Amino acid sequence: MTSALVAGLLAGYGIAVPVGAVGTYLVTLTSRTSLRTGFCAALGVATADGLYALLAALGGSALAGLLQPVLVPLRWASALVLAALALRGAVVALRQYRGHRLATRTDPPVPSPVRAYLVLLGITLLNPATLIYFTALVLGSRAAHAAAPMEQAAFVLAAFAASASWQLLLAGGGALLGRALTGHRGRLVTALVSSCVITALAVRMLMPPG
Repeated sequence: MTSALVAGLLAGYGIAVPVGAVGTYLVTLTSRTSLRTGFCAALGVATADGLYALLAALGGSALAGLLQPVLVPLRWASALVLAALALRGAVVALRQYRGHRLATRTDPPVPSPVRAYLVLLGITLLNPATLIYFTALVLGSRAAHAAAPMEQAAFVLAAFAASASWQLLLAGGGALLGRALTGHRGRLVTALVSSCVITALAVRMLMPPG
């Protein structure tokens, strides 16, 4: 159970920490509306991460028996996928930092808290990298044995809690914290931290058990 909780927390922070377009919009939205609206929007992002973690966890357990013959190649493939995601995140962050390519867009009408939740939920669900990330992580670490329902629940809840805590931090920071995290340097640092976390997860799944 403890292992599932730790894995879920690491997975949640690994996908949530980089401040991209969604994080930038979340901070900006909070600074020009209210803390309530920002918190609802943050929970929309976390809900999407939690749903993807749930789908990946359920799918990973269902496929565990079928994947036994190809356990070792699958573990390597999953680790490579995670490493590729980490590398891509770091490269994109460095490229944007060097080119100073922060997008500037016209702010849309101020949404209500419910609308903010639904909009951020929808935007995050449309990001296929999140599903790929969780699926690769779950299959790579659990293919050797089907996880118990309680462990699945612990993993999903921990991933949701980690994502929610980071998104709520962004929203709670508002304009003051937002300027630090969504600037050129802030986005580079958060992306590199996330890449390090994802890489650590990839290396960990390749280590022999015990």
